[in-house]
Amino acid sequence: MAASVKDVAARAGVSVGTVSNVLNRPGSVKQATVDKVDRAIAELGFVPNGAARQLRAGISRSIALVVLDVGNPFFTDMARGTERRAHEEGLSVLLANSDENAEHELRHLETFERQRVFGVLVSPVGDDLAPLRRIRDRGIPVVLVDRGSEDPTFASVSVDDEAGGAIAARHLLDLGRRRLAFVGGPLRIRQVADRYRGAVAEVNKVAGASMDFFETQALSLDEGRLAGLALRERARTEHYDGVFAANDLLAIGIEQALLGGEEPLSIPHEVALVGYDDISFAAAAVVPITSVRQPRELIGATAFDLLLAERDRDEGQPRERVIFQPELAVRASTIGS
Repeated sequence: MAASVKDVAARAGVSVGTVSNVLNRPGSVKQATVDKVDRAIAELGFVPNGAARQLRAGISRSIALVVLDVGNPFFTDMARGTERRAHEEGLSVLLANSDENAEHELRHLETFERQRVFGVLVSPVGDDLAPLRRIRDRGIPVVLVDRGSEDPTFASVSVDDEAGGAIAARHLLDLGRRRLAFVGGPLRIRQVADRYRGAVAEVNKVAGASMDFFETQALSLDEGRLAGLALRERARTEHYDGVFAANDLLAIGIEQALLGGEEPLSIPHEVALVGYDDISFAAAAVVPITSVRQPRELIGATAFDLLLAERDRDEGQPRERVIFQPELAVRASTIGS
């Protein structure tokens, strides 16, 4: 027999009214109580009545897309690709922002599980996929987006980020740059770690070349500016002549910092700069930024197609893992004008 609101209330040690408030007006309930009710819901596999009616009627027409940073144009473009394919299939997309925070991600996932969405597309913050396994085991298909996984039980669509990191570093090395800096973080984000790993492997192939790591707290414009200020302070004394940023927002912030102040640095003559994602803002920067290009909309559209395949997958059939290859878009931040 399916769990009821009373069962959830009993498990959480709260009243039925409190459970109702958590489901309908969570902002009116203390966070500790919300957490208790959410745990009880997850343990019991409770489905709210509205979602249950929708599920029984077979009319769940929404999919969830959980991204790392909804303010990053990369994810905006990726979502556009997902939404275009979803529209063609008569489905809508519910977009959620984890803000690179594992707790926020978990809360979104719990909400979508209660709503019994058609499926979940997610760019995970870290490597703990247990919450995603739980959702999948309860009948909601899950596809990893913009990253792969060693776990073959998850379908995924990603770009070879180690190859992307290698492409960026090789470009700087081929230009004769030898004292490089990598800017990105936090490293718990798989894409950042892979891009750094690929870049370091390429640098290690060249005698006399080195790469220092500047870790950021987020992949944002503000963090890029902070890193750029630190680089500007150290560039002349430590002779940095090349910078690889883990994404374009960081690269744009770095460029703004390097070009500002009383003693600006010349890009690319003193410092060459490479970003990642090839968002439109990179090409429109004061000095257009060389960037590793990902097929953003294609990633989103392919993830949706994998989600449909998950719904129709036969038991025992292997899950598909799509890996795109990145390309380099070369601009004035590395080759001058």
